[in-house]
Parts: sequence; structure tokens; C-alpha cells
Amino acid sequence: MTQKGGMDLPRRSADLHGNAPHESKQALVIIDAINDLEWEGAEPLRRTAVKVAKAIAHLKARATAARVPCIYVNDNFGMWRSDFHAQVDHCAESPYGGPVVALLRPNPEDYYILKAKHSGFYASPLHLLLDHIKAEELILTGFTTDSCVLFTATDAYLRDYRVTIPEDCVASCHARDHKRSLELLESSIKARIVASRAIRFKRPHA
Repeated sequence: MTQKGGMDLPRRSADLHGNAPHESKQALVIIDAINDLEWEGAEPLRRTAVKVAKAIAHLKARATAARVPCIYVNDNFGMWRSDFHAQVDHCAESPYGGPVVALLRPNPEDYYILKAKHSGFYASPLHLLLDHIKAEELILTGFTTDSCVLFTATDAYLRDYRVTIPEDCVASCHARDHKRSLELLESSIKARIVASRAIRFKRPHA
């Protein structure tokens, strides 16, 4: 079996040693939205984070209604003992990240991946999960456009996924970096840059 990413490896286990009940050609990926926004330099992002989170929340609700899987891809905050649910609780208590978590708190049916670096694919099981889901198009949202969204989008392209980025569902600390990154992704990896309202979710067959 040839898998995305150029690996010709036979699959020995049908369930990949895990359980991913979804099967969908689309997947909504939420990058670093669970964040306390208390790091140095985050001040400009704090001013737009809630607006972007509202747009992501609306998009996520539509994805969930269409049975399209939602995957949180989040920093481990530099600690290899990190626990995603503990991170959610920590960020919910932040005066800056709390309002975002209130809008985007994960549901029990959502998936989550903790990442070590900027890209959600680097040294993580994200590709394995997406392969199991049979995803072909990734809809990338979250923070920040010029860093983790950019690196994840590029790695997705290298693995032959189609990349869609709703421009109102991503943000950078500075508007010029946000705009420049979207232009780069559109021209270099042919990412589809659209408003979130233009995204149509394809309900998987039962």
C-alpha cells in the first residue's frame, strides 16, 4: 500500500493500533488555539484572537454537523509530560486565552495531537491519524498564520493533501505577516484561501 508522504509500507493492522471512528475526505485542523496567550509578544494577537475564535467555532459547528472530523493540533508547551486536557484547563483560567477556550473547548468526539515543533506533522502521529481517516483535504485554522499554520500547511502539501485556509479563521501578531503568509501559501503550495463561509463540508457516506 502506498501512503501519502512517499512511504510504500504495508499496513499490518486495520485499526493502526488505535480508534478513529471517522472516515472523511475532509478534516478540520485547529492549530494552537488552546493557548494562554501570555507569551512575550502576544499582545497584538490578543486583540484579534476572540474574533478569530468565533469564526473557527462557527466553522467547527458546521463541520461537526456534517460529521467531518475536527483535530486539535497543539503545542506541548515545551514539556514532554504535557497533557492536553490539563492544557485546556490551564488556558481556560488565563485572562487572555480563557475567552478563546470558552469558544473552542474540545468536544469528546474531537481528536487532539500534541506537537513538539512548529509543524503539526513533525515527530507527531498526525499523518497516521489522517491516513486512517482517509482525509484528502485539510482545512487549517488557528494561530499563527506566519508560523505554525505556515509550517503545517507546507508539510501537508509535501504529503499530497489539498490545503484550504479560511482567512478569517487564522491570525498572526501583525497584519502584514498574516497577509504575506497567505499570499505565499497561495502562490507556493496552491493553498485555497477563502472566507470560512465559502467552505462547503461534504458529509461522508454512512
